[in-house]
Amino acid sequence: MTVNVIKPGLLTTVQDLGRPGYFHLGIPLGGAMDRLALRAGNMLVGNDEGAAALEAVFMGPELAFEADALVAVTGADMPIFLDGEEQEGWTSFQVKAGQVLTFGFLKSGARAYIAVSGGIDTPPALGSRSTYAIGALGGVDGRAIAEGDRLPLGQQGAGKVSATVATHLRRSRGSPAELRILPGLYWHRITAEAQKNFFEDEWAVAPEADRMGYRFRNGRPLEFVDRKQPFGAGSDPSNIVDGCYPYGSVQVPSGTEPIVLHRDAVSGGGYFMIGTVISADMDLIGQLQPHVPVKFVEVDMDSALNARRERAAKLNEIRASLQ
Repeated sequence: MTVNVIKPGLLTTVQDLGRPGYFHLGIPLGGAMDRLALRAGNMLVGNDEGAAALEAVFMGPELAFEADALVAVTGADMPIFLDGEEQEGWTSFQVKAGQVLTFGFLKSGARAYIAVSGGIDTPPALGSRSTYAIGALGGVDGRAIAEGDRLPLGQQGAGKVSATVATHLRRSRGSPAELRILPGLYWHRITAEAQKNFFEDEWAVAPEADRMGYRFRNGRPLEFVDRKQPFGAGSDPSNIVDGCYPYGSVQVPSGTEPIVLHRDAVSGGGYFMIGTVISADMDLIGQLQPHVPVKFVEVDMDSALNARRERAAKLNEIRASLQ
C-alpha cells in the first residue's frame, strides 16, 4: 500500500520522534518540530505515537491514496480537502482508495502533521525514519518528498473514524508568543542592564527560521561584560572556546539577534549561550511564522520542571480522551 505524491508542497518531510543517542557524534535527535502534534495525529489514526508521519511546512502536499486509510492532520491550521470536500483538523477521517488529499492556504501556525494509519514505512536509518536532510538520513533517500514519490504504508491499526482532540488540548500561542527560558552558564557574560532588556524587549521571528534554529530580531543589542578573550576563542565578544549545545540553547552572535537551536541543530561550537528554552516550549517554536512577535520569559528550574509535568499531563489527557 502506498501514498503517491502528486505535489510535494513547499517542504514536506517524513518525521517521527527522532533518533536519540547520536548527538555526541554530531547527529542530532531530529524528528518532528512539534512533537505533541505528531503524537496526537498518530493517536487519532491508531498508530504508535512515534510512528512516522509527514511534516508539511507552510504549504501542504497533494497526495493520492492507492488503498483505504485513516488520516488525521494536526498542528498548523491549514484547510484540508478530500476530493474537494473540507475535513476537520485534529480529527480522524476515512480516505478511500483513489481519493486525493489536498490543502488550502495556511491560516495559522507553521507545520502541519499528516498521520496515516500504518505510518509512513520508509526504511529506518539509525533507528528512525526522520528526515535529516543535511546528513542525507531517513525519509525518502534522506530528502524532502518530491513529485512522483510513492510512500509505503505500514500495517494499519485500530483507529476510529471521527475521533477528535478537544480544542482545549491543542496548544495555541498568545500574542506575543511567550517562550520560557532558563538562564544558562554564560548568562554572566552580559551586563545586568542587558539581562533586563533581553526579557523586557519584544522580539520577532526572523525569516531565517528552520529545523536547525530560529533567529529573532528587533530587540536591543546585548552589552557584554569586558574581559580578555581566552586562548582558543574568536575575537567576537560572543565567542567562547568551543562548547556543547543543548537543544533549545540560545546563542546571540555579536549580541544582536538571538538564535534558538532546534531539532536538527549542531551539537557544539564557539558561540556563548545565555540560556535554554525549556522543553515544554520547543513545540511552540516549531509553529511560529516569520515576523510573529515573541517575548522571552525568565523561569527557574522548578518552573521548567512544572511545565514539563503539565505537558506530560496534557498528553495523558489526550490519550485518555481517545480510548
